[in-house]
Amino acid sequence: MKKKSKMTVPMLVQMKQSGEKIACLTAYDWLFASLLDQAGLDLILVGDSGAMVFAGHETTIPITMEQMIYHTQCVSRGVKRALLIADMPFLSYQVSQEEALRNAGRFMKEGGAEGVKIEGGAPVAETIRRLTDMGIPVMGHLGLTPQSIKTFGGYRVRGKDSGEAEILKEDAKILEQAGAFAIVLEKIPAVLAQTITNSVNIPTIGIGAGSHCDGQILVTQDLLGLFEEFKPKFVRQYTELAVTLRDAFSRYTDDVKQGSFPSGAESF
Repeated sequence: MKKKSKMTVPMLVQMKQSGEKIACLTAYDWLFASLLDQAGLDLILVGDSGAMVFAGHETTIPITMEQMIYHTQCVSRGVKRALLIADMPFLSYQVSQEEALRNAGRFMKEGGAEGVKIEGGAPVAETIRRLTDMGIPVMGHLGLTPQSIKTFGGYRVRGKDSGEAEILKEDAKILEQAGAFAIVLEKIPAVLAQTITNSVNIPTIGIGAGSHCDGQILVTQDLLGLFEEFKPKFVRQYTELAVTLRDAFSRYTDDVKQGSFPSGAESF
């Protein structure tokens, strides 16, 4: 079996041009990152979703730069082939372009990331331009942007009305012109996602945006059925690990209580 090449930003763009779909998932630790990389994922995102599925917060807002860099360091040790991108957390890039550059640089220098992801459209375009001019690959993120959830007032579909749809279409072109190498489209109508995908030369990565995006991403804990607080409509669960793990933990507890673990064969 021929070993696949290390993924790069230009290779992702080539995948769009050739029509090859891009498979992406999230990771927050070395073990999961290793398994994802071995499975052939094209892109692994150290998502600020770790605030929810790893740390137990209700939104992505509380996670800090230091926490995100730590998670990125852990993930980077397990990634050999996939392109590794880190989410820039809330207030790590909004204050100033200088602070955004410093923080993005830390993700690459300290965390081992190969690029960063930034939420937002036109208001962050110049920041994206500054980062890419300095050699830092940037992935954009439009639609439902979780760091703005307090403004949105909920996790509803974005871009359903014509006015917002037009803004998203324009924002996608603005991000491409600013130098973004790809754009995550989250929770927008499939028809709108298809229009945006066809209007830009960089890959679109969908999450709740239909099948016409150039690639797809999910939160790994959602895919595995580990995160049970809620299940978005767009998530396909490939297994129910929460059920399996609870059963294993329960059986272990019973064995310890009953004195059947460890057995003679498990003792020295």
